[in-house]
Amino acid sequence: MVVLTLNVCGIRASQKKGLFKWLKTTKADVICLQEVRATEEQINSEEFALSGYTKYQSEAVKKGYSGVCIYSKEKSSKVTKTFGSKIFSDEGRFIEIELSKVKIISVYFPSGSSGDTRQNLKYRFMEKFEKYMKKIKASNKPTIISGDWNIIHKEIDIKNWKSNQKNSGCLPQEREWLDKVFDSYGFVDAFRVVNKKPYNYTWWSNRGRAWDNNVGWRIDYQVISPQSRIKPIAAKIYKNKRFSDHSPLIMEYKF
Repeated sequence: MVVLTLNVCGIRASQKKGLFKWLKTTKADVICLQEVRATEEQINSEEFALSGYTKYQSEAVKKGYSGVCIYSKEKSSKVTKTFGSKIFSDEGRFIEIELSKVKIISVYFPSGSSGDTRQNLKYRFMEKFEKYMKKIKASNKPTIISGDWNIIHKEIDIKNWKSNQKNSGCLPQEREWLDKVFDSYGFVDAFRVVNKKPYNYTWWSNRGRAWDNNVGWRIDYQVISPQSRIKPIAAKIYKNKRFSDHSPLIMEYKF
């Protein structure tokens, strides 16, 4: 199974940059997109269709904001658009589909970069999502949580480690939370199973020449539920073309 995840930073903008033309060539079984920023009605056209895939979408109440979706070759037997929090379901930050062998989640964590109010909301999201992850851990069904988590984990996951210690996404409390997810609960960072090398990032600021100089952050993940019979066998961050300020993370799994 091949799973692709990408924060598109506006699906209509990324489509104009050739995203869907490229997606047709990837042969991914499941495609998880975040920050779609469009209603189902706005993207219910051939431009946003992928032959052989079914699209599942969770949109925000606020127009032009947030939103996630999943394109899947296999049809889902169940679709869930909330993990138990109404405020975040209204923001369209979560969707889960159930396939025959695995559940797939597309998730978009809030950013706290605009100030304390949003950062506190991000911590609230993390707290709520942690409770849902405990349910995933208790379930017998393997789960892959794909998306923009808006948090780096280790020093290896960011170019400028020291200068970002006080910035949202690199705060000690956020990174300690990921320690808990991976070390205490046993969830698996699939990319790091396959690739343990530095300078592998998935997001670059639009300021300065961050992309040109690879001054990036690895904040997009595919996370596997504990003790599941899913083995990551290949990982790629696609950088040949740019569709947004994130790059697609493509993982191949064996069951």
